[in-house]
Amino acid sequence: MPRPNLLILLADQFRHDCAGYRGIRPVSTPNLDALAAESAVFTRAFTPLPVCAPVRQSLMNGLHPVSFGAQWNYDFFMTPTAQPTGHTWAEQLRAAGYRGGYIGKWHISPTYGPRDFGYTDVIDMADYKRFQKEHYPDAQFGGGWLGCTSPIPLEGSLTHHMADKACDLLREYAASGDSWHMWLDLGIPHLPCQPSEPFASMYNPEDIEPWAGFGDEFHFKPYCQKQQMLNWRQENMTWADYAPMVARYFGMISQLDDAFGKLLRTLKEAGQWENTIIVFTSDHGDMCGSHQMLDKHYVLFEDNTRIPLCVKAPGYGPYQTDSFAAGCLDITRTIFDLMGLETPEVLHGERLPLCAQEDTHPRNYITSTSNGQQFGLYTNRMIRDGRYKYIWNLTDIDEFYDLETDPGEKVNLICNEQQAPRIAEMRKALYEQLKAYSDPFATRDWVTAQLLEGRKHTDRA
Repeated sequence: MPRPNLLILLADQFRHDCAGYRGIRPVSTPNLDALAAESAVFTRAFTPLPVCAPVRQSLMNGLHPVSFGAQWNYDFFMTPTAQPTGHTWAEQLRAAGYRGGYIGKWHISPTYGPRDFGYTDVIDMADYKRFQKEHYPDAQFGGGWLGCTSPIPLEGSLTHHMADKACDLLREYAASGDSWHMWLDLGIPHLPCQPSEPFASMYNPEDIEPWAGFGDEFHFKPYCQKQQMLNWRQENMTWADYAPMVARYFGMISQLDDAFGKLLRTLKEAGQWENTIIVFTSDHGDMCGSHQMLDKHYVLFEDNTRIPLCVKAPGYGPYQTDSFAAGCLDITRTIFDLMGLETPEVLHGERLPLCAQEDTHPRNYITSTSNGQQFGLYTNRMIRDGRYKYIWNLTDIDEFYDLETDPGEKVNLICNEQQAPRIAEMRKALYEQLKAYSDPFATRDWVTAQLLEGRKHTDRA
């Protein structure tokens, strides 16, 4: 059997509950639904850190972002970034004779580009900017961060222009007979959402129900949560104000799905479908009005930490699991394994179970990390089991939620005496997880006592 090809479809700020195949929100994603029907689908996948660049760096090197200093986007305050070492999976594939195409958003390093990591063909966002300037020089976008309808027709949109470029490259690869891998990253549906027609008017704002987290009164919550709402000037917004933005977010997802569909159809037409590993996921989710917030910073709610993930691989049939998956970390280890590459000595993820026979040792917990950004740095660490979530806040009140009775995470139970034993247990489990990832805060006795000895106060006087 020929060597497998690899296609990565990476979305940006795609909420897990907005993939049509999940059946949670009425968002149309027929192409992703068809892909999921042939894939291993992970319904409880989480990002290790809900910020754009750290996730992309971890997807390349397989290390937890905090282990190499990627606390936030490097173009905010400069932080260490992923570097080519000769041992990343992309570099190993190049050494093995693979052609590699990188199309779209590059947010892995300000110093090294895709070719430094082994890619042979690069089509970046500058390509689209030149195209737009030439063909739509008078295009104007309004609405600020809440978005607007794009004045650019669908065929000239970012999603479809870049998908067309990816299709052309894929056809070239197929005609050459070379083994290949491709990473398509369109930076969508990252706000501001600016869908083209017909997707801009596909969803009626009046039909969209509020998120479970909407209407949070921030009672007994960390200071920064209500402050986030004030920073974005949203304190007077109602759901009627948010719903049009959410409708555009849904429309942008459907437009992205349509663009992905062009590439997936080309893959089949080129006779490459059966021998290609396809990974679809997102770097993180999006608050999108939940808890009266936008974007993803400061908090570790399900809205921004939980992501879609499905993997189609030759030799495997459809499978669905609620076993926890650590997003980019598990994807990277799985790529090394499925592509038959030399696995680096240190990887922080686990092999994704692609069938029931492999799904025999699920994690008891999953974690996610936040360090704040944009409006100030603010350290949080989350651990979650099948029902409960604990969030360690080093400089403010901790959070504890019963996701079964409070799926919107609006009622903080950190002072509930009945939950005290479970909170103590989850704090210790979080400490062990942080140590495994070389989290710098797991090595400081003066703060780890918060986890190991419960040295946290809840006074708000």
